[in-house]
Amino acid sequence: MNIPAVFNEIRPYTPEELPQVFEELIADPAFQAVVAQVMPQIPFEQIATQLRQCKTSLEVQKRFFHTLLHQLLKTHAKGFLLDTTALPEKNLPYTFISNHRDIVLDAGFLSVGLIDNGFPTTVEIAIGDNLLIHPWIKKLVRINKSFIVKRGLSMREVLEASKLMSQYIHFAVKEKAENVWIAQREGRAKDSNDHTQESVLKMLAMGGEGDYVDQLLELHICPLSLSYEYDPCDYLKAQEMQLKRDIEDYKKTQADDLHNMQVGIFGYKGMINFKAAPVINPFVETLRHLPKTEFYTQVATHIDQEIHKNYILYSGNYAAVDLLEDSNRMSSYYTEAEKQVFSDYIATRIEMINIENKDIPFLRKALLTMYANPTYNYLKAHQA
Repeated sequence: MNIPAVFNEIRPYTPEELPQVFEELIADPAFQAVVAQVMPQIPFEQIATQLRQCKTSLEVQKRFFHTLLHQLLKTHAKGFLLDTTALPEKNLPYTFISNHRDIVLDAGFLSVGLIDNGFPTTVEIAIGDNLLIHPWIKKLVRINKSFIVKRGLSMREVLEASKLMSQYIHFAVKEKAENVWIAQREGRAKDSNDHTQESVLKMLAMGGEGDYVDQLLELHICPLSLSYEYDPCDYLKAQEMQLKRDIEDYKKTQADDLHNMQVGIFGYKGMINFKAAPVINPFVETLRHLPKTEFYTQVATHIDQEIHKNYILYSGNYAAVDLLEDSNRMSSYYTEAEKQVFSDYIATRIEMINIENKDIPFLRKALLTMYANPTYNYLKAHQA
């Protein structure tokens, strides 16, 4: 396929580029060390041989990442389900917009679920360049069908980068017939109060054909709800909340991002449920009469409601509401034993936070709020 050169800096690698990139990775001592840590039972030369045999990124995903993520689910989760019953047409390329919990695994588990549900391909993944800390990471994510979102730009550069990314997403969906995954907002919602940034929708409508309505229709946008029973990074998010409260201009370092990725991957997640809502095109069609500003507000609200309605809630989500409110109004959704287990879990997470002037009441409230917010949003969506 002839891919316009303008996308070269941000797009995933083409099949023609893979052999050279494989050799660069195989020769990289840092990559060798990571592989030895993740797959200690397999000789590196065997992995190198298997990698060289792959002709496409999808083959790499099926041969390596699909197996690795299933192993990860066995050791660091209770189970995983992706419900795609709202998407009867498996050969249609979708743009999945979801809430964002885990830096690495949200898109990874979605790809695993699509393969296991009989979809012909996985997703191309929007990933911020702030996470591409080492050269081998940048190469690996581009092998793994990621395209690069540039961060830390000036206002003028942001506009240019957004337009280029939008054009690429439209190209990926329309010309390459690839699915795309993008988070509903920049970065993870630390308090799990998931809302779609209108700027994401405006970016998506910069590319494609026709007016802003047609441009969104072209992408077959599918709201996707991600529900993790436990967030391994919850204590790190709470810690960051206090540091941001106490330290002016506090910002995470690259080392913090790397640590968040590691904890997210190897921490215990309990049960994991992903659920797809129907494509929003019929709803978007009804908004043609609206001015731009109101159009984007309505679309963002609709995506939020679809994501909130499709959460799968766990006993901890309900218990969090009652622990936060010091009430019993959700008590029919959990047993006293489940409430105690969750309360003990929160206490353990607070113990893991190691910062000066540790504010335990603040941190407890932050952690409980993370688990309660999906419940509040779920109930509100079902009342709407």
